[in-house]
Amino acid sequence: MSDELERLANGVLWPGFLGTTAPAWLRTELRRGLAGVVYFGQNMGEGIHELSADLRAANPDALIGIDEEGGSVTRIEAATGSTVPGAAQLGGLDDVAATRATGAELARRVRAIGADVLLGPVADVNTDPRNPVIGVRSFGADAELVSRHAVAEIEGIQGAGVAACVKHFPGHGDTHVDSHHDLPTVDLDPAEFERVHLAPFRAAVAAGVNAVMTAHIVVPAWGEEPATLNPHVLGMLRAEGFDGVIITDALDMAAIRESVGIGGGAVRALAAGADLLCIGNPTNPGDVALPDQDERDFLAARDAIVDALRDGSLSRARVAEAGARNARLSAKLRAAETGAASDARYGDESSDAAGYDAEAIVRRAVTARAALGAPARGLVVLDARRRSSLAVDSAGAYVAATLAGDGPRVRLDTARATEAERAAAIGEIVAVAEAEGVAEGESLRVVVLVDRIDTDERQRSLLDAVALAAPSAAVVNVGLPAEGAVGVLPILDVRAASRIGSAVARERLVGVTR
Repeated sequence: MSDELERLANGVLWPGFLGTTAPAWLRTELRRGLAGVVYFGQNMGEGIHELSADLRAANPDALIGIDEEGGSVTRIEAATGSTVPGAAQLGGLDDVAATRATGAELARRVRAIGADVLLGPVADVNTDPRNPVIGVRSFGADAELVSRHAVAEIEGIQGAGVAACVKHFPGHGDTHVDSHHDLPTVDLDPAEFERVHLAPFRAAVAAGVNAVMTAHIVVPAWGEEPATLNPHVLGMLRAEGFDGVIITDALDMAAIRESVGIGGGAVRALAAGADLLCIGNPTNPGDVALPDQDERDFLAARDAIVDALRDGSLSRARVAEAGARNARLSAKLRAAETGAASDARYGDESSDAAGYDAEAIVRRAVTARAALGAPARGLVVLDARRRSSLAVDSAGAYVAATLAGDGPRVRLDTARATEAERAAAIGEIVAVAEAEGVAEGESLRVVVLVDRIDTDERQRSLLDAVALAAPSAAVVNVGLPAEGAVGVLPILDVRAASRIGSAVARERLVGVTR
């Protein structure tokens, strides 16, 4: 009986794991019907193809998912930064053909590493500028724009034989709390929430999206439980005609882990109508994560489900229904793989075969606010971005390194720096720029790298201070563009903390033509 219940529970679980090889416990559970795994940055390495093959050998029907949004969020290129446009860049450009092609390119890369479920696109309408977790991951603040680009990216992804998972239902765009750390509440009028935030998800469902990911947010008008655990909210999705897989956002995020726990969250999410439970990234607990945190988190969910099945508090029929949906998606993807076997681009790691030009798209998306002036001989970068979050590597070193080229960089954490520390950083960067000059007027140009000048007064005031010390400086903003004037320095709005975005920004500032 125990073995039967464990296999039933395994069919709805989707854990992350530590390392670049499959741990023994994971291979064992895959052989016992585990639905699949989720890849994160720590799983990427030269042996990723062998890893995927190892997982498939243990369970040929395993669903292998990955967060690969492009722009500021990448797992495949976690070490070096994304070379694909991000959602805010695509939304700002508003070229649905470019978005569709980007979806196909993302899917090609996902297939090339042996995965088959892409956790994207983000369909959140980013209506709260303070949003710490969505921001440039969203196509924009307008429901119609987000809807058409979410649909275009879904078409590109699924047309290339990969399942798209639109997220985060019913909409994470009007929050100023990161659900990785706490449980956000969105106290909007229900009519407004439906009109603005549900619209892109309705469009995605109508377009035939394979999967939808839930959000750990509370909408008081629809109950006190977060959407992931709320049968009313998940029932709204089914009422829209969606019969695909409902995937939870990671149950190890603090919004669930620190409230009802991973096990309690797993049982309640299934009872509410979820099908595939993402246990997520075992590094989420941070410094307290244990060497076997991946297996511990998996067992916390699996054992809780088995106990609930055994005592009757969770319906076997509900869990079987969820497992059957996951199996249908797997069968659909296996059929797509068979059809793609003759495609010469399958597994090809160059974009040229598909005629896709990511840099051309990003060049069109990067915009300058005021004239940038003459090309500089080189750049010296004052990196004043926020710290990275669990969702987004917003302060990835590759962004500043790519922008600076072989020029110097100075890091300043504006959220924590004192006035004296800020003044010292500005003085250092200006002195370095001047010392690097080889002739009169040929010193390096100071560039301030920011990501929150739309809402963060500390980053805004930094620009004013830099302008006094280095009037010829420029600003590279990898966050959302600010409304209205921000200081006197020219601003280059990149709209993504990515390697490709930084490369294009450097190109604009030093006059290099590729």
